Amino acid sequence: MMGRGILLFLLVRLFQFLVVEAATDPHDFAVLRSLKTQWQNIPPNWAGSDPCSEGWEGIVCTDSRVISIQLSTMGLKGPLSGDIGDLSYNPGLTGPLQPSIGNLKKLTNLILVGCGFSGPIPSEIGYLPRLVFLSLNSNRFNGNIPPTIGSLSSLYWLDLADNQLSGSIPVSSGNTPGLDMLTHTKHFHFGKNQLSGVIPAQLFSANMNLIHVLFEDNQLTGSIPATLGLVKTLEVVRLDRNLLSGNVPTNLNKLIGVSELHLSNNDFVGPFPDLSGMLVLNSVDLSNNSFAVSDFPPYFSSLKSLTTLEAENTNLKGVLPPTLFTLPQLQTLNLKTNLFNGSLDIGSDFSDQLELVDLQNNSITGYIERGGYPNELRLMGNPVCGPSATAKFCQLAVHSSPPYSTPPNNCAPSLCPNGQNSSPNCQCSYPYSGTLFFRAPSFSDLENAAYYTSLQSSLQASFTTNKVPVDSISLSNPKKDADDYLEVSLQVFPSGKQSFSRSDIAKMGFMLSNQTFKPPKSFGPFFFIASQYAHFSESDSASGSKKMSLGIIVGASVGGFILLVLIFIGVYLFCKKRRVKTDTERRNVSEPRQSGATSWDPTKSSDSFPQLKGPKVYRGTLASGQLVAIKRSQPGSSQGRNEFTTEVELLSRVHHKNLVGLVGFCFEDKEQMLVYEFGYLDPEYYMSNQLTAKSDVYSFGVVLLELLTARVPLEKGRYIVREVRVAMDRQKDRYGLNELLDSALGLTNPLKGLEQFVDLAMRCVEETGDERPTMSEAVKEIERIMQMAGMNTNADSASFDATSTRSSPHPYHSHVASFDYNGAFTPPHPY
Repeated sequence: MMGRGILLFLLVRLFQFLVVEAATDPHDFAVLRSLKTQWQNIPPNWAGSDPCSEGWEGIVCTDSRVISIQLSTMGLKGPLSGDIGDLSYNPGLTGPLQPSIGNLKKLTNLILVGCGFSGPIPSEIGYLPRLVFLSLNSNRFNGNIPPTIGSLSSLYWLDLADNQLSGSIPVSSGNTPGLDMLTHTKHFHFGKNQLSGVIPAQLFSANMNLIHVLFEDNQLTGSIPATLGLVKTLEVVRLDRNLLSGNVPTNLNKLIGVSELHLSNNDFVGPFPDLSGMLVLNSVDLSNNSFAVSDFPPYFSSLKSLTTLEAENTNLKGVLPPTLFTLPQLQTLNLKTNLFNGSLDIGSDFSDQLELVDLQNNSITGYIERGGYPNELRLMGNPVCGPSATAKFCQLAVHSSPPYSTPPNNCAPSLCPNGQNSSPNCQCSYPYSGTLFFRAPSFSDLENAAYYTSLQSSLQASFTTNKVPVDSISLSNPKKDADDYLEVSLQVFPSGKQSFSRSDIAKMGFMLSNQTFKPPKSFGPFFFIASQYAHFSESDSASGSKKMSLGIIVGASVGGFILLVLIFIGVYLFCKKRRVKTDTERRNVSEPRQSGATSWDPTKSSDSFPQLKGPKVYRGTLASGQLVAIKRSQPGSSQGRNEFTTEVELLSRVHHKNLVGLVGFCFEDKEQMLVYEFGYLDPEYYMSNQLTAKSDVYSFGVVLLELLTARVPLEKGRYIVREVRVAMDRQKDRYGLNELLDSALGLTNPLKGLEQFVDLAMRCVEETGDERPTMSEAVKEIERIMQMAGMNTNADSASFDATSTRSSPHPYHSHVASFDYNGAFTPPHPY
């Protein structure tokens, strides 16, 4: 009966409004469910149906939407299919990065450090307008750098280092974007690849905000473009280990903010570079180039911030001035394999920071000992160190112990069980470990404990701020590798337990991969590669159970509240019907809120209605020209007059932007009719009109879903669902369904999102209920498909207004260019 139908309809609507925001977004859950089926070693508490309320490990939610996936160092294995966040330090994640990454329009961070991904970086990565952090370093990506990355106008951090990328550096040309367009980006990290060709002059400009330009260890040729000297914000420049040639641009000395300059191992010629204006230089490496023979530049003695000077094999000559050794922060001086001669005079006022002076393989004939320089001096390969020389500076020093290791904190190290380590606080546990790589540190004294205690304190403070239960931190075995990176082994020990939880590990990995942790400035840019962690705490499962129990409690509470509301509505309707006056049953209701309908379709008269098993819907036009839908109940229906009256009164009070409004009603000659706004476009509309308006495309998705869901017989007894399943070929355009689609749909034109609509429809007709999406999921998926097709759903929350006298625009009206829609499912209209 119509009264019972509207009651059920309102109860369903009320239920959906109350619970739609209490559950994880269906699309988010669909993605996570997909990842569950593809990956191995997923967190054990990935169970249930609500990742947000049930607290799935590594899943960060806000307002029931998954905003981040933080699963670093989890030992995950499998391919990558779509929605991602931070999956760093999972070398078992392999395969290519799919082009579907371009669909994640709201993605801000894409961090895949130290995994096993390969293949080309898809150009679709440049279609992510909100991307701020792009870090794909330490994988096996190959091919060219996609020029589309230049379209990422919000990009701050770009790290593609340590891959197998090849080809030239892309710059913009005509309608093709390039890296020169990234004027807001501060980090260009492209080291340890196979990039070739020249560095385009167009790559740099005065309006860029770059602070790090790292192209070390590639195959770049040509000269350094003079435009590099225009980027006044630069702090670190690494162009070493390439095939660069020509003169070093003279305007580099105008980069007064650069503290690290590495140009070694190229084929530069011409005069030795003039760096006199770069007064904040900490570290300079110009080694192994073919500069013209020249005297040692005197300006070096005025660079008071200098800690490291590397100029091995650069054709420098003459006698070194004693003032060079007085620089207050100088730690390392490497000038071996040059043409220095005469006697070496370090003086008695040398810096107390100076740890190494390496002048091997020169022509130095003597050494003047004034103050007894106590640290390492290397003069092997000079005349002063003849065959019979026994002086200390003529022998290479032997270092028997590592440069640094965090000492115990006033305690005796514990003898720990197998697999556990003793922390600096002498507690046995399973530490989170890995290696920190610092790409351009400003210091070279690897034995100076002050640097590591500062780094240790900085790490501890960062973990504490981010509420990671850390007992202590151990740093050890610092060393320079073949790329001149500083490597430091890291161990982080848990507090109050023997091992970290999965959420702890994910949080620490995220902090170290997305640069949340900022090391002391002297360490410069860094990245972290974690070791796999296999000793997760037993509290993980308990924690998951607690969170799941909380979800059940919340669900039960919401369910109980809904039940009370339903009981209240039922009592209200029952009492309302009893209050209807007896004479209402005897009179006919004949005063509709608008005039009656005309132009009946498909019947033309009111005296020859067919005998129907259920209510029939007609399309009509009011005298005002308004298109309406008329719902006529079955003649002889058991619904009484008072029930019909109650239904009319209730419908007249219900107004919502996703519900068509009641225009009028008719109750004459035992006929019961309700007149609604005509808001639903039936399939027949699409057989006679081209799909042009955005709303048409949206409605077409709904219509297509209904056509596929209903088992409508085709000619010769075929069923559309069966036919679609047999004919579908996901490798073809439109899934190869052209023969089943009406040509009036405009098959010569692209139908954006058609394939996704078909996928959704086929899910809706699965055999079992747990395989079918809920109505809310279906509508959410339709909204997502619309967004992929470039349409604005304007998906703001809608309110449920039972008293308003004004109806909002309906989302199915064909004249509406954008939609007001709240994401909750609107049941099929009654016509």
